[in-house]
Amino acid sequence: MKAFFVQLCVVATIALVPVMLQAQVTTPAAAPAKPATAVHHTTTTTAHTDPALLHPATLKAQAPPEFTVKFTTTAGDFDVHVTRAWAPLGADRFYNLVKHGYFTNAAFFRVVPGFVVQFGLSANPNVNKAWEDAKISDDPVTQSNHPGYLTFATSGPNTRTTQLFINLGDNPRLDGMGFAPFGQITEGMDTVQKIYSAYGEQPEQGEITEKGKAYLDKNFPKLDHIVSAVITSPAPAAPVHHTAPAAKKPTASAGPSSN
Repeated sequence: MKAFFVQLCVVATIALVPVMLQAQVTTPAAAPAKPATAVHHTTTTTAHTDPALLHPATLKAQAPPEFTVKFTTTAGDFDVHVTRAWAPLGADRFYNLVKHGYFTNAAFFRVVPGFVVQFGLSANPNVNKAWEDAKISDDPVTQSNHPGYLTFATSGPNTRTTQLFINLGDNPRLDGMGFAPFGQITEGMDTVQKIYSAYGEQPEQGEITEKGKAYLDKNFPKLDHIVSAVITSPAPAAPVHHTAPAAKKPTASAGPSSN
């Protein structure tokens, strides 16, 4: 519940949201509901959880200088290309989350057309609890929050955990508030633009944190969610197979000699 930021998570009951900053960001009205013919598949089961996700302190791998992640979602697919130099700490956190399957079944729980798509609360409440206090320090803002840029959400200085947002519009005002993009959508921005938005900001982050996917499936069944997020470039190293050395061929016997 702590990994939210002003107007990237409007929850009236959360006292941590600074009133002054709330007033600075105005979000457009939610888009109309999708036609009744739209089909959204939901499941009530949670995929197998990598045990490492319950121990955030152990997930400290450094990301490559650049890498690409393919998101497969119920709205379609999109690719995110990450440049570590833009925001190294954010890129490393994202890399570790993807590598261990954190985003599987995670919902796009806040969608404000023209502003942002927000996600990053796990489908598994035990995982949410484990990451609640796994904060990372801020990165300097080196890139602007352009459309299609991916950025971590925050509840204030040095509070980034797992929540992210994709900018749907040009949001330079977020730059001065410390939101540091670390990647951008390179394929599938049309998919991102059509992620289900009719629920607006209704899903409660506290409820998602405590109950996970079960809460969303029951109360917001049309939300789009992530089926998988996989690092596609650079390609994972091929497994090393050790084979026994070939047996030496017997040395041919010398033939008869004449002196």
